[in-house]
Amino acid sequence: MPTPALEISGVTKRYAAHTAVRDLSLTVPTGTVYGLLGPNGAGKTTTIRMILNIIAPDTGTIRILGAPHAAGASLDRVGYLPEERGLYKKMMVRDVLRFLAELKGIDRKTADLRIDEWLERLTLRTEAKDWGRAKVDELSRGMQQKVQFIGTLLHDPELVILDEPFSGLDPINAQALKDTVVELRRRGRTVIFSTHLMDNAERLCDAVCIIAGGTKVLDGTMTDVKGAHAGRTVALVLESDPPSDVRAALADRSLVARCDDHGRTFELELASGADAQTLLRRLVSAGAVIQRFERVQPSLHQIFLERVGATGVEPGMSGHG
Repeated sequence: MPTPALEISGVTKRYAAHTAVRDLSLTVPTGTVYGLLGPNGAGKTTTIRMILNIIAPDTGTIRILGAPHAAGASLDRVGYLPEERGLYKKMMVRDVLRFLAELKGIDRKTADLRIDEWLERLTLRTEAKDWGRAKVDELSRGMQQKVQFIGTLLHDPELVILDEPFSGLDPINAQALKDTVVELRRRGRTVIFSTHLMDNAERLCDAVCIIAGGTKVLDGTMTDVKGAHAGRTVALVLESDPPSDVRAALADRSLVARCDDHGRTFELELASGADAQTLLRRLVSAGAVIQRFERVQPSLHQIFLERVGATGVEPGMSGHG
């Protein structure tokens, strides 16, 4: 078996009376997209900072690309996009990117070739405009995030760590980032990204780890995670907003243990001992006009709610947000 890209064993980090990360262990296989998931304040960024040796764990061990945590040389093979973005606002974009490349030991000629490739790939260099020659503060927020993303990848890292990479991106820029993540995986690179947006994780990740309150609550491949929670989830789509009798049926806890309500679209978890056909008959008799009623695997968002609870959900955490 190939050496894992990352191994964390029994890691704990405390700040005075607060335990930010508690006895965390996980393994990230090489060549995968791995999601580090959880609500804000769960311990995701603290974990990333320990991986990068920015802060040291109180207990436990970390190995990056087969090397011990203390061996700083392995970090030259890592690309990191922090949650808090930061670029030199008054510098020209190309100069910023050259500087970031040189920090990772890339010579100027190679850096310029790679900068041109990335600017074109992420549409920051077109026939109409070369944003590489603009100052950073002339760029939109989305463009600045793409510049920082380029800076993360210029040295062709083997392990890429992205902390909340989709934060604030419009759909077009978010798609460009997703496409790049898929391409990195295709080339055998390993991508770890931290997010509280479950829909992005569900589409992109080969495996996930969900943490809440600094503690791991779930860890495994997407197939295993969804398979372990399958069998009791129903996707329901109605033609129009449900009348009160239909809502009463959905609120009947002898039939429905949990209901994720999006207006006309619902993700339901059947109550223990309840039958899907019984629920279907009840909905029809209550006046529901049904476009879809299907037993499905639960969404990652629904699994998160089940394992962490609604109290762990913050605004924007919906799998449909």
